[in-house]
Amino acid sequence: MRGALDTIARLVSGGEATAETLPWHTLRRQHTAAVRAALASRYGVRTANRMLAALRGVLRESVELGLMDAESFQRASRIKTIRGRPEPAGRALEREELRALFASCVGGDACAAIDVRDAALLAVLYGAGLRRAEVVQLDVSDLAMESGALVVHGKGNKVRLAYVPESGRPLLATWVARRGGEAGPLFLPVQKDGVIVTRRLTEGAIYKILERRARVAGVPHFSPHDCRRTFIGDLLDAGADMSTVKELAGHTSIETTARYDRRGERAKRSAADLLRFPGP
Repeated sequence: MRGALDTIARLVSGGEATAETLPWHTLRRQHTAAVRAALASRYGVRTANRMLAALRGVLRESVELGLMDAESFQRASRIKTIRGRPEPAGRALEREELRALFASCVGGDACAAIDVRDAALLAVLYGAGLRRAEVVQLDVSDLAMESGALVVHGKGNKVRLAYVPESGRPLLATWVARRGGEAGPLFLPVQKDGVIVTRRLTEGAIYKILERRARVAGVPHFSPHDCRRTFIGDLLDAGADMSTVKELAGHTSIETTARYDRRGERAKRSAADLLRFPGP
């Protein structure tokens, strides 16, 4: 929010003010309307609306402090939310790419601890669709091996159950056997010499692990969230109920889940292919 307010302050003042120095209580309707137009042209829908929310919050506080009258606040803050359906960032992984990634974890020395761990990590990132912040918080006690159930501590301290598919459970079982079943983080760092370190992985480490796996497998760059995006899209493609996918993904709103639905675009492409141009 501080960054958003700094950006707005620069827009309003021509680059001369910051969030701390701009006299926010002097803003009027013409100023906030211009800010909305500028944000809509420069940022994505979600980012721009978050910045507008920051602006409204400061104007509201100006009223509470007695710096701005209620009528001026009403006029200045009555700016419409920017409409549009934001596309989730990143890309979905193709089936061949997933196959190459998992195959890279058993290439060469199939018994290497780092390969075993990375295969299990991919099984959780793609197979259960977890965020990387959720992955690093997993403990051994959060995993029920027989059912593949994972107790996930998600955003806003919300706890949910996710499930690793049956085909991915052997990968987790192999890693737990190599790691050892003692209590503690599920995923641990593995040194170059193969020594497993009893320490929780960081979110940055997850990102670097996938970067390395992409290089080894010959797959274009992808992020941890791309695994999650692919998980949601593949479930919807397979006919899973939208509400069920929402719960598995830990989304607060079904609209968020719907943004990952690729079926609509496929239907539109198929419809467009029905047209035939007349011959010469």
